[in-house]
Amino acid sequence: MKKLTVLSLAVMVALAGCSSDDDKSDNNIIAVDNAVAVGSAQCINGGIETQVGVDTNENGVLDSDEVNSSNLVCNAPATSLTTEQLANLTGNAWYSDAQTKLSATQQANNEAVTESGKAKNVILFVGDGMGISTVTAARILAGQLEGGMGEDYQLSFETMPYSGFVKTYNVDAQTPDSAGTMTAMVSGVKTDVGVIGVDEDIERGVCSTVAGNELVTSLELAEIAGKATGLISTARITHATPAATYAKSADRNWEDNSDMPAGSDACEDIASQLVNFEANLEARFAGIDVDGIDVVMGGGRRHFLPKDAAANSSDAISAVEGDRTDGRNLVTEWQATYPNGNYVMDQTGFDAISDDATKVFGLFNESHMQYEADRANDVAGEPSLSQMTEKAINVLNNNENGFFLSVEAGRIDHAHHAGNAYNALNDTIEFAKAVKAAMDSTNPEETLIVVTADHSHVFTIAGYPKRGNPILGKVVAVGQTEPSLAADDMPYTTVGYTNGLGYRDLGDETNADASYLAAPVTGRVDLTNVDTTTPGFHQESLVPLSSETHAGEDVGVYAMGPGAHLVTGTNEQSFLFHVMDFAADLVKTADETVAQ
Repeated sequence: MKKLTVLSLAVMVALAGCSSDDDKSDNNIIAVDNAVAVGSAQCINGGIETQVGVDTNENGVLDSDEVNSSNLVCNAPATSLTTEQLANLTGNAWYSDAQTKLSATQQANNEAVTESGKAKNVILFVGDGMGISTVTAARILAGQLEGGMGEDYQLSFETMPYSGFVKTYNVDAQTPDSAGTMTAMVSGVKTDVGVIGVDEDIERGVCSTVAGNELVTSLELAEIAGKATGLISTARITHATPAATYAKSADRNWEDNSDMPAGSDACEDIASQLVNFEANLEARFAGIDVDGIDVVMGGGRRHFLPKDAAANSSDAISAVEGDRTDGRNLVTEWQATYPNGNYVMDQTGFDAISDDATKVFGLFNESHMQYEADRANDVAGEPSLSQMTEKAINVLNNNENGFFLSVEAGRIDHAHHAGNAYNALNDTIEFAKAVKAAMDSTNPEETLIVVTADHSHVFTIAGYPKRGNPILGKVVAVGQTEPSLAADDMPYTTVGYTNGLGYRDLGDETNADASYLAAPVTGRVDLTNVDTTTPGFHQESLVPLSSETHAGEDVGVYAMGPGAHLVTGTNEQSFLFHVMDFAADLVKTADETVAQ
């Protein structure tokens, strides 16, 4: 910038000295202001240099030989950016959204309940097999199902103020299973793969090693403390994850007596332990009086019924539904123990459960419950995971001492094992709806909600698809409309598996387990004319196996409510028990009850 200034008569005379009045050029004195750029050597913050001299050639510009003097004035250091300078930031939606998130995080930190024992209720949500890649892909799919691009969507539990990571290895296994991982979460003690409710001194499959190695779980502590207790799973209720809350077993596969080897008579099968939970707990802790688990809902009816067609349920698929070889009907045994309880086995029975029910026992399938996408095909109808969660909370809320509830989305894991991302992601979305139901049905000031996974899967999100590309579709690069081709000149999908059964094109088939009807596919398949977004499409895998496997990396954990501030950083899986105990004083309250 240059600015010409006409000087005063006094200054002109001083500069002109003894010049003749006839010498007009000597009196043509001007001043020029030159801007000094920010970052210059003279003025780091910029400024103005004023040059004064005689414009002898009358061209209105001071040449270097015409300058008589100069004055440099530097700008003061800048203390803030101007509104104009910040406009590209403050006017950007990514920037403003982050500011909103920052404010919400600060508010959550200010409102955090950091004292122990402030949680009246505790809810533990476990997405079985829900690794980080599963959460990411489910988030994108959920957003796309609602008409958005997907990547910027958030599942319900992702909005919780606290999160961290959990190391999932078992004591004896780098890549874990659900038995050892869930035992760690609900007992505070990591243990071996394949065992339930016992510590690492157990020998898997050996009944005699159970005695003396039993652990106490958060559900059992809540029972002793006088709280209501509940257990929900879309898998068999005797399966590893739900069983870890109530059973002690040298093998996760001992779901009923027919699954147990000879010489195991001293051990009780898992289904029997569930029905006898109240009596077993009172026998372990002399003098206590508990009322048993208040709400149990899931699949696995076959493990509770005798191997006798006369005991079949109305929706039995097998000619003989029951597996038990001891002649016991554990459903009728439960009904005899809780004559005022509600035993239900279909959607109609579920819908009839009143919120003031005292005991609920729901077995909605012979084996596992249906995948969420396949639920409409159930013979007698099944409630969704979110419906079961809401109903359980309504029933458990009748206890003025509060409650402990464990909720598992068990079929995320099964869909991954079958190599079917469609069902794994849709069951994860339903899991997020169940979490949302709990968030809406409880008071965050008195309820700790913890959401996590027991382990992950070898499920990947790869390639370079453009933003908004269907997460179940083929990779289409940025700026392109046709699928990208691999080095073998064939398209490939964004999501896939490192190992497993591999490619299947089953069209509209919503039962992921149909993949087991054929042998593993080896090598690549030309997907050019295949719709990879259909329910029955199963992604390709690198290593052919009879079933896709778990993975060993960390999983996420999310939390809200009293004590949730402890859920941060990277932790052993057993740490989660201690967070729940801190929040609700489970050990302290149970210990005081036993002492009385």
